[in-house]
Amino acid sequence: MVSACAQDNDSNSSQKDQASQESKTTEETDQGIEKKVIASNLQEPWEIEQVDSSLYISERTGSIVKVEADEVNRKPVQFDASLSQQAEAGLLGLAFPENFSQTNTAIAYYSYEQNGAYYQRVVTVEETEEQWREKSILLDKIPGGEFHQGGRMEIGPDNKLYITTGDATNPESAQDMESLAGKILRMNLDGTVPNDNPQQDSYVFSYGHRNPQGLAWGKGSQLYATEHGSSATDEINQIEAGNNYGWPEIQGDETKEGMKTPIIHSGEDTWAPSGMTYLHGKFYFASLRGEALRQFDPLKETETAIISDVGRVRDVMADQNGLYIITNNTDGRGNPAENDDQLMYIPIPKNQLHQ
Repeated sequence: MVSACAQDNDSNSSQKDQASQESKTTEETDQGIEKKVIASNLQEPWEIEQVDSSLYISERTGSIVKVEADEVNRKPVQFDASLSQQAEAGLLGLAFPENFSQTNTAIAYYSYEQNGAYYQRVVTVEETEEQWREKSILLDKIPGGEFHQGGRMEIGPDNKLYITTGDATNPESAQDMESLAGKILRMNLDGTVPNDNPQQDSYVFSYGHRNPQGLAWGKGSQLYATEHGSSATDEINQIEAGNNYGWPEIQGDETKEGMKTPIIHSGEDTWAPSGMTYLHGKFYFASLRGEALRQFDPLKETETAIISDVGRVRDVMADQNGLYIITNNTDGRGNPAENDDQLMYIPIPKNQLHQ
């Protein structure tokens, strides 16, 4: 087995010295919104997940950080394949089935290299006392490329696993139903194809995507997704089974028969949207190049930046009272501060913010 964390000096420890707990003092953002730093010194963090009172954060460098009470522990993940060093690649999505506390087994999405080619795979990973290890492959050979690796995973209200894949820098693959690239995929948690997917024996739930990186369900269990546009025209799409979202044939306000246009897009601006969540009737999504946490109102079909003084934001996750966010200034495209990257908490009182 090849370790994804070969650069770490002690791959058999939880490495408490490389991620730190903050004092949880509350500060205000430039917009007057409270923020509380929970953990610092994260390494290219990508996804936040919560299990009971614990938070788990994937790091593209090949580790999973657990934040619980007054401890922050980093454990390396032992993968069966060599972790890819391509841009936007690495250990990306995480998902935790309801039985995690009994099985210690989660689901991960990671990029790897094999004989000069790049791919992604969806695997189960088991937590042990000193590390995580790849246990089984659920889906393999998702195309990888120079950019656009996708990588967001979420377990939906229907208890199915939803997976975003990028076009792997091959735009035409997004329209190719034989390719797993440029899609939103849907699978059973055991890796099989659900019987009610749009096409028999196909994981493809929707297609025509460039590089979707956020998934969230709103009122009525309606699925929405964020998507990186081509230099601009970043999108939020309402996702329905079997629909074609147009890339590379159309983008922004362009139309074509049989293809869906976004609910909202960034026009000539750039959001570079990533993770998304839903709280109090609004969606919140991370903005990388746009360097903000943004709020999307699905009824008014408007968006606004609510935090814009923490740099690049990669993911956001809601609990009942507010939002956890992770910054992403250490990924080679940002300007990291001394304690970057950070996990923060932002209280969002119901019916109070940006009504």
